[in-house]
Amino acid sequence: MQFDSLADFFNMGGYAFYVWLSYGITAFSLATLIFISARQKRKILTEIAKKMQREDRLKANRSNQQ
Repeated sequence: MQFDSLADFFNMGGYAFYVWLSYGITAFSLATLIFISARQKRKILTEIAKKMQREDRLKANRSNQQ
């Protein structure tokens, strides 16, 4: 599709509301997905680190008791 001016581009042939709304919803959805995924990754890595520390403490206690 070819546009004569920048205003025509933003108007999108009369369908601007639907076009820009769909772009906005898509951008919001992707940003939310990235944010939630990063937060979950950080939480999982923290839990793994805690479990590893606990296992190290348990091993150390076992070796001290023997």
